[in-house]
Amino acid sequence: MSFYNFARQVMILVSRCQYRLEYEGLENIPENGGFILCSNHISMYDPILVAIRVKPQCFFMAKEELFRFKPLAFLIRALGAFPVSRGKGDTGAIEKAAEIVKSGRVLAIFPEGHRSKDGKLLKLKSGAMVVASMTGAPLLPCVIKKGEKKGLRRTVTVRYGKMIPNEKLGLTAARTPAELRGANRLLTDTLTRLLEGNNG
Repeated sequence: MSFYNFARQVMILVSRCQYRLEYEGLENIPENGGFILCSNHISMYDPILVAIRVKPQCFFMAKEELFRFKPLAFLIRALGAFPVSRGKGDTGAIEKAAEIVKSGRVLAIFPEGHRSKDGKLLKLKSGAMVVASMTGAPLLPCVIKKGEKKGLRRTVTVRYGKMIPNEKLGLTAARTPAELRGANRLLTDTLTRLLEGNNG
């Protein structure tokens, strides 16, 4: 068993101790990689929650500050994270993300850019769409929604929607601001419907 698979099993146990997990739309997750998983972002546990039911390994962008402590850097790199300089137009991280997708692996990204304090969807940044334009990859929409606390654990629902084909995003190699805004509107609408309980 690889370190990633071992750590994945450990994280499943840890997350089940923290939450009552409910997963919906698992039939929408492809068996193979080559796609971009796009999820809302409400807690530090989100990378674990969205990844543990996806069979191909998920790779994540993580803020560069997390890599300054070497033991932590080793662990999160082993779990598929790579650093990104937030707010600086990190082209190296974007190219790394595109390379991951082109190689048939899964890029998991939180397009809001940071956690939402109230659980409401924030305005999406364009990174996911830039990678989609560079790779031609489809998007797998996903949302995480907290429910009521029962006893010591809170119910958390992770819901996967139907894959969004790349051609539906309306992106070209030019990646004009209008194209990126239009693609983000489509993803925003899809994530909003998922948060409302619509898996379609």
